[in-house]
Amino acid sequence: MPIRFPHSVRAAVLAAIAALTGCGGPSPVEKATAEKTLLLGNGAEPQGLDPHLVSGVIESNIIRALFEGLCVEHPSENGKPLPGVAESWEANERFTDWTFHLRKDAQWSDGHPLTAHDFIFAFQRILNPRLGSEYSFMLYYIIGAEDFHQEHRSKVICAEDPELPTPWETVEKEVNLSGNPEAAEGSFDQKGLDHLSTDELRQLKADPSLLSWPESIPENTRSFLIDHLVAFDESGESLWDRIGVAATAPDDHTLEVKLRGPMPFLPELTKHYTWFPLPEHVIHQFGAEESRFTDWTLPGNLVSNGAFTLKSWRINDHIEIVKNPRYWDAETVQLNAIRYFPISNVYTEARMFFNDQLHATYALGPELIAYSREHFPKELRNELYLGSYFIRCNVTRSPLSNPKVRLALSLAIDRQSVIDNILQGGQQPARGLVPPSGEYQSPDLVYFDPEEARRLLAEAGYPDGKGFPDIRFLTTDRESAKRGAEALQGMWKEHLNISVGIDQMEWATYLSTMFKKEYDLAAGGWIGDYLDPTTFLDMWLKDGGNNRTGWFNRDYERMLREAEQIADPLARYQKLQDAERLLLEERPILPLYWYTRNYLLHSDVKGWHPLLLDNHPFKFVSLESSHQ
Repeated sequence: MPIRFPHSVRAAVLAAIAALTGCGGPSPVEKATAEKTLLLGNGAEPQGLDPHLVSGVIESNIIRALFEGLCVEHPSENGKPLPGVAESWEANERFTDWTFHLRKDAQWSDGHPLTAHDFIFAFQRILNPRLGSEYSFMLYYIIGAEDFHQEHRSKVICAEDPELPTPWETVEKEVNLSGNPEAAEGSFDQKGLDHLSTDELRQLKADPSLLSWPESIPENTRSFLIDHLVAFDESGESLWDRIGVAATAPDDHTLEVKLRGPMPFLPELTKHYTWFPLPEHVIHQFGAEESRFTDWTLPGNLVSNGAFTLKSWRINDHIEIVKNPRYWDAETVQLNAIRYFPISNVYTEARMFFNDQLHATYALGPELIAYSREHFPKELRNELYLGSYFIRCNVTRSPLSNPKVRLALSLAIDRQSVIDNILQGGQQPARGLVPPSGEYQSPDLVYFDPEEARRLLAEAGYPDGKGFPDIRFLTTDRESAKRGAEALQGMWKEHLNISVGIDQMEWATYLSTMFKKEYDLAAGGWIGDYLDPTTFLDMWLKDGGNNRTGWFNRDYERMLREAEQIADPLARYQKLQDAERLLLEERPILPLYWYTRNYLLHSDVKGWHPLLLDNHPFKFVSLESSHQ
């Protein structure tokens, strides 16, 4: 059915058209092109610029220009990493043991030499559980990394005796060390001994009954474990070294990494900012390495190693970065600066582009896609994008704790209607979570069936929606997000007779609310970090920092770990499909559609090519006036 645009939308389109008439004199884009300053819309105010504390595309767009990893993105070819800080690398036949040779002329923007030890520091920091990085799981491929992040000290103690039960596997009840007899069966939400402090272990040693021990661990073994954990803590020995995390720097310019299983795409993964080096000498000036959002990332403090450095940050106005003269490949960099504008309103952003104030928009509203297709076909970009849009379900809250309710909500969504009438950008209805890429095919388990949805809701105890509690749908404050949420709200009312309220929040508040699981349903999207299905599947691990649903399944985790050990690509894909099928059957998330990238790009921008991950390497981008 045709869409009737709201008055505000029509006004925005008309204003954008009117802006085309402009005034005399050079426009902001013309001036910026002459100065080699790229003007980019960037969606919203970034949460921060610490590579270990962010997880969004908005932040990534800036961080990738400031920092550089072992490898960098090819400007025009997907899945073809180019040398970055590493000038070369090699692996063994199984692709489990990797050696990266770092360039000797790599340095930080303050002139401090960049070495392999900066990578080790960064790995240790992101895996430090007290930092609370949502992306620590990205390094779990390294042998010992997960044990370090989970503080599995007992693994070290029990390694010499394989018959000895390990508390990180067997002790699953909570501990009451509060001294309060009224306390619940635990004052801690961690399980097992490995998460207890030295003082807490001493209390447990004095009174082992504070812990509900499994019968499989006899009393003498309990004392043995506690004694050795206390002794380990008091020794001051590095857990990183004791566990033997297999990331080492034998010298300043060599980084060696050993993986849990075959991983031929590791160079592709190292392009992601979770694998970037960080300046230890700077971070420690502003607090402990596990301190969150300290001043080390502010202008005047931040030291980077990429093609650009941070010049200024005006909250809710813009961030400007400038060319880094100490970058090892500075001769390739043609831009003098990039200015990022946090514009959340797509109509405001479009008006700025039409008024020659931006070289590129972050996104494009549906109405403006149609308008641009007619009036600005050369500037309009519609590109494949390795991304999936979905709804998170907080399975710790009723009624969403019931899988039948979650499946009913999913079956009541007409995805094609959302695409045709709301998005209008060539998106595909999601048949699963993982979008099409290479030879992997997502299980075809997502579809529209309102009759089955009503049957499942009745089985869950809510016939015709009767007795179903009011729930809320969390989304961002973008206009397109609001319209999409309203469409889903209407479908759930029409097909299930249930009421779902909508909560719109600005980007940072939305992220905080979701991460704290203070929601019922939450709109979400995920853009692949690398070209492999695991970039979408690993995030639903129990300890995946971006899970945020409360969902956990041991079989799912087991299948993903088994896939790590499979060298044959097709057999590995089959195992990953089995894992995705389980995820879709339990529905902690409701996949909606697979992305396309719709935006406007000025003809002055050169060296900007379609990429599945949309990770344009700015070192290869240039500006050239199209009016000459």
